[in-house]
Amino acid sequence: MIRRPSLRYLTLPCGLLLSGIAVAHGVAEDDRSFIESSAGLQLLPFLYLGAKHMVTGYDHLLFLFGVIFFLYRLKEIGLYVTLFAVGHSSTLLFGVLGGVRVDPYLVDAVIGLSVVYKALDNLGAFKTWFGVQPDTRAAVLIFGLAHGFGLATKLQDFKLDADSLVPNLLAFNAGVEIGQLLALTAILIAMAFWRRSSRFIGQAFTANLLLMTAGFVLTGYQLAGYLHA
Repeated sequence: MIRRPSLRYLTLPCGLLLSGIAVAHGVAEDDRSFIESSAGLQLLPFLYLGAKHMVTGYDHLLFLFGVIFFLYRLKEIGLYVTLFAVGHSSTLLFGVLGGVRVDPYLVDAVIGLSVVYKALDNLGAFKTWFGVQPDTRAAVLIFGLAHGFGLATKLQDFKLDADSLVPNLLAFNAGVEIGQLLALTAILIAMAFWRRSSRFIGQAFTANLLLMTAGFVLTGYQLAGYLHA
């Protein structure tokens, strides 16, 4: 029997769901102005901007929240987070340096679907519906690639200083990974307290339904933007 969830344990997924729907890889105007006006090496500022992007990027946080939801061993958490980071970093650097563009609405729709996928995976839907369990490691890597392309597409809209593009971009990417570690630490601390509750299993079902709903909302919003662009 699924117990009625306590609201205090669902603060994270609900807060992320209600945090506001906007372009998933949007950049604040002040940050954009700084990026476009920067000349020469700006390693620390770009490091900060990368970390800020990850910490405030609710699409990334929703996906990571889903990935670690039922992971208890640090070794497993490290593996999945590393796979996501490798995918994200690869397409971020490849997209910007190689000038490879994808439609921002479509790539953000895929990112929304990545959240839906992880929620369904946590609910055991694929095993129940199709009798098979997708390789979660491959899925996390593939969706990491999508997340990186989303940010790469956004950065290509900016006027970046070509002379210092590579080191500044590497600093930005390093900041993204630092931000991921900070966000993940906060999520893990919250999850550790939540898992101690005897109601966790029942609440886990509701939390993943909310996670799936958030993914569908993100996907629908981006597809609507694509159709009206």
